[in-house]
Amino acid sequence: MNLIASAAPDSVLAEAVEEARAALLQEVSADQVGAHRSWFSDEAGALTHVFACTHPGYVGWHWAVTIARAPGAERVTVDEVVLLPGDGAIVAPAWVPYKDRLQPGDMSPGDLLPVTDDDPRLVPTYLLGDESSDDVGDDARAQVKSVAADLGLGRVRTLSIEGRDLAAQRWHDGSGGPDAPIAKSAPDQCWSCGFLVRLAGPLSSMFGVCANGNANDDGRVVTYDHGCGAHSEVKLARTQQPLVIPDHVFDSYSPELERF
Repeated sequence: MNLIASAAPDSVLAEAVEEARAALLQEVSADQVGAHRSWFSDEAGALTHVFACTHPGYVGWHWAVTIARAPGAERVTVDEVVLLPGDGAIVAPAWVPYKDRLQPGDMSPGDLLPVTDDDPRLVPTYLLGDESSDDVGDDARAQVKSVAADLGLGRVRTLSIEGRDLAAQRWHDGSGGPDAPIAKSAPDQCWSCGFLVRLAGPLSSMFGVCANGNANDDGRVVTYDHGCGAHSEVKLARTQQPLVIPDHVFDSYSPELERF
């Protein structure tokens, strides 16, 4: 760590290395404290001394002891002693909420994954004025949902344009897209396959569902420019065709016939 002096340093605090070390040794054993590295001051009247950490489980970390001194006081006081990661320290990755870490196949029977009311991937199937307007409160939305349920109008929400675009991009970049290894080596593309079931709606111009029970993508969404070796019109070359096995020959020989 380099010396940082973002505030006017206090010379008494800067020289109080042993006081800071003594405070640190009250918290940890001496075999975990290395040499004094530097100090930095973020505000007037306070200063932090940095010591190397020699604990084998915290390589790249350092001890930081913050001390302070009131104006005109002769003695320094200890504010805190902490262990901080350095530039080369191994630290835990940034926290990611559970719902953002879910992958297809992670959910088990009985698991619930609720969607928030403000999920941008969904919009009301019928709109009550401007959904972004402050004039439309939660009570009004709840009332409209109740009326729709009573009338049997079907789904309360449907895909928004953003939700549709996210799905299209995910499908395109996934195993059913044109960049999948199996698609790059395929003899032909899905658009000309007899097993392709075309979608309806805005996504129909780019996606379909595979209905070939022998294919890896059976029942999955595929792009028209995806492909695999189970294409309906694929033909084997003569050298790739299986060998024709002749019928078994019936051997009528019997040792008993040798007597005649």
